Amino acid sequence: MRIKWHRSDCIQSTNSYLAGLQGGDPDYDYEVAVSAFQTAGRGQRGNSWESQPGKNLLFSILAHPADIGASEQFFISQAISLAVSESVARFLGPESGAHVRVKWPNDIYWKDSKMAGILIEHSIVGRSIANTIVGVGLDVNQTVFESDAPNPISMAMVAGHEFDMEPILQEIILRFAGLMGQCSPEERETVNIMYHERMYRNSGFHRFADSAGEFKARIIRVEPNGCLVLETDAGGLRTYEFKQVRFLLSSSVD
Repeated sequence: MRIKWHRSDCIQSTNSYLAGLQGGDPDYDYEVAVSAFQTAGRGQRGNSWESQPGKNLLFSILAHPADIGASEQFFISQAISLAVSESVARFLGPESGAHVRVKWPNDIYWKDSKMAGILIEHSIVGRSIANTIVGVGLDVNQTVFESDAPNPISMAMVAGHEFDMEPILQEIILRFAGLMGQCSPEERETVNIMYHERMYRNSGFHRFADSAGEFKARIIRVEPNGCLVLETDAGGLRTYEFKQVRFLLSSSVD
């Protein structure tokens, strides 16, 4: 596996930087942009990502998933979600790591608090994905958060000590590349099972909200296209695309 690294102390956005490479260097399988600080880091729904300089992992991966069709793009979301969550779980240790979960579609949670956000951008040509840029913001050593984000948490807050971030980064990249290489139908089904087992609130009934209001439901499955299938406490099935339904936390925010 050939990886080209781009490192900086300060950058607007690692996703934007890699996008500016216009497909990147063909001699490499992956290109990774890492920065100690982002002046315009982005999250889902256009949100910004709060991070103190040098305290957290802020990086993006440029990949060329030739074996993954445009209709199968959620597999990439599963791969990076598992790579981040499994790496974090290992570094936190068995007891604390057991609480690391993937909140659909790809937020990383520790119990009911958000530890990492992921932003994925594809360049699609016809039915194929020409390039994918996967951006990750992982709270590692920051312990004070000043934004109005409702539930941030870091690895240091959980463990009670700071971490060397480079080994965490290296493990995430290796896990992601390994999962991306699992292209047979059987391997992809294994990844799908792993994703479901790692999902936040993957058992029991919990509070959700959609355009019609609040309801209780349990997660049944995630479809190959990324749609979330829920069963309400009344027994009905509901299928949602991203942004059509929200998990409600204990404080009624998410």
